[in-house]
Order: sequence, then C-alpha cells, then structure tokens
Amino acid sequence: MRSTTKVTGMELTPAISDYLDKKITSLDKLIDKEDTSALAKVEIGKTSNHHNQGEVFRAEITLHIAGADFRVESEKDNLYAAIDAVRDQMHQELQSYKRKKVSLVRRGGAKIKSVLKGLTNRGKE
Repeated sequence: MRSTTKVTGMELTPAISDYLDKKITSLDKLIDKEDTSALAKVEIGKTSNHHNQGEVFRAEITLHIAGADFRVESEKDNLYAAIDAVRDQMHQELQSYKRKKVSLVRRGGAKIKSVLKGLTNRGKE
C-alpha cells in the first residue's frame, strides 16, 4: 500500500515518521494483496497554538482501496495517542468492510446452491 503524509503546524521528525509508517503498514493485512491501487493519505499536526490548556494534536487517515473509501480522524493531547486511535478506528472499519464483503459472497453462494437444488429436485419428480 502506498501512503502520503501531510504535516501541519509542526515538524515531521524521523521518530514520528517511523512510528507512523509502522502503524500504517499494520493495516496492510486487511487489504487485498492484489489491490495495487491502495492509497493511504495521512495527515497529522497541531490543531492550533492558542489552547488554554496544553496542546491538541490531530491525526487523520483517508484510505482509498478498490471499491471503497474510508476516512477516520482523532484529536488527542498526545500525537502518538492520536495516531494509535486513528489506526484502531481504521482497523475496525476495514474489518467491518471485510466481514460484509465475505457475508455477501456467502449469501450469493447459498442462493446459487438453493437454485441448483431446486433444479435437480425438479428432474426427480
């Protein structure tokens, strides 16, 4: 999966970049291996510099895969916590999508099987 990163209001350090890459690549197992068009757009940064208490960091992932688009975002007081929260939310979205897709295939197979059973039972009557 390809990914692009946009940083606003702060500097992208190598430590943050490595952490972000590790979290994004962990989502690869939920994406079809044949899908070479998968693209993750990641945006991280500070929301503003004028909060009364502490800093607020924002992380967002927009994932484009064949047939579907997913978008999740999170705001936390810690950048690493925001990245973890976004990764967990995207993981849940992808698992839900995968379950729905498998369920649809199974329902289709069951429907075909019932039609075929109906055709074979007619010949025996």
